[in-house]
Formats: sequence, C-alpha cells, structure tokens
Amino acid sequence: MAESQRRGVCVVIGAGDGLGAAVARAFAREGLAAVVTRRPRHLDALETLAETIRAAGGDAHAFGLDARNEADVVAFFSEVERSIGPIEVVVFNIGANVRFPVVETTAQVYSKVWEMGAFAGFLAGREAARAMAPRGRGTVLFTGATASLRGGAGFSAFAGAKHALRALAQSLARELGPKGIHVAHIVIDGAIDGAFIRSLMPDAAEKRGREEILVPDAIAKNYVWLHRQERSAWTFEMDLRPWTESF
Repeated sequence: MAESQRRGVCVVIGAGDGLGAAVARAFAREGLAAVVTRRPRHLDALETLAETIRAAGGDAHAFGLDARNEADVVAFFSEVERSIGPIEVVVFNIGANVRFPVVETTAQVYSKVWEMGAFAGFLAGREAARAMAPRGRGTVLFTGATASLRGGAGFSAFAGAKHALRALAQSLARELGPKGIHVAHIVIDGAIDGAFIRSLMPDAAEKRGREEILVPDAIAKNYVWLHRQERSAWTFEMDLRPWTESF
C-alpha cells in the first residue's frame, strides 16, 4: 500500500490505565491508529485497552516494550513503520514517580528512575525523529510534572529525571522544529484521577465532581490540540492544573 494511503499512527509509550489510555483513545477518535506500549508484564491490560478502542470503532495495537532497552525500542519503531503505518505522533508518558528521603535513595533506585523517566524519553525522541524527519512532519509530546520545574523534599530521583526530560524536550524542539516536527512538553501540575490516586485520596471522587482534580480525558484533549496546532503558532510548553491548585 502506498505511504499516502496508510493510516497514520499515534504511539503512546507508557499507556497506563489513566492518562496514557485516555491519550490513546483521544487520538484514535481523531482517526489515527493507536499503538500502545507498557512493560511486557502489562500486556494483558494493554490488549484490553486496544480492544476497547477497536470496539469504539478505532484502530489499536498493543506492544509489550521495555522502553529503556535501545535495541528493543529501535526494533519497535521499525516494526510500527513497516507493518502499521507512518508515525505521526509520539507521546512519551512514562511516570517513574517515587518518593524517598535522599539518605534512603539507593543508587539502584536513582538509576532506574532516570532510565525510565529520562533515558527512555531520549530513545523515544530519537527514534521518532528518525521516522518523522524524512517526511517533514510529526508531533512528539513529553508528559512532564511539577518536578520538571522544581525539586521537592523526597523527590531527588524523580525531579532529576523530569528535569532531564524537560531539557531533552527543549533541545529536540530547537533541533527538530525547523524540520517540521512539533515537539512539546506538558507540565501536569496536580493529581490525576485514577485508581492509584483514589487509593491515596479517599475524597478523589468528590474532588472530581467539583473539578478539583485533573481528569485524564480532559488532559488528553489538550494533547490532541497540540498536535493539531498550525505550525505558524506552535506551543512548546503547556501547564495543566485544576482551578483550585496553588502554584
């Protein structure tokens, strides 16, 4: 099939049950094939997400992927381009959020958080650039956090990784923008509603009702909007928070 006739693809790296799944569904509704990844042990959950998207009339494919493994990431991007379609959007959405006092933060923890939150983002961004640059178009979106902008007590590993990811996004935006590739970094400032947050915040459902907590589907709409921006007025950085969140 000719390249122009193949369905464009949105790759979501880190398609968890909350924001990642919402982003995949949102881009599938836009007509892109949603390719969702998580670590291989989560493949069953990914398949369920893909089936949900297909049941709603979209196109979806699930891949178990260790996003820290260079060879696996290279092979994954090649397989998507070869067997599914041209990659139009890449969303890097791995969280890697941990909280430890610095004296309890082992070298193993710090290294793993950096690999997940920063190094994996580099691999995804590089392979996205390799796929998109020859076509002169594409969008790469990096999910950031409050820790992307400032460190906090107990977040030495997480903030280090998120700062590095933001710097990567800045570098890629400056390098790839003139080649037609829109790179953006989204600062998610606040708790995102979902099973994990509800296990920590007993009043999360009430906060959602009052729109005092970030809702995955609402965030996802902004990701789609960034992709659809005209290149005469691209956004690099967007911050999203509930109306009651102090900052």
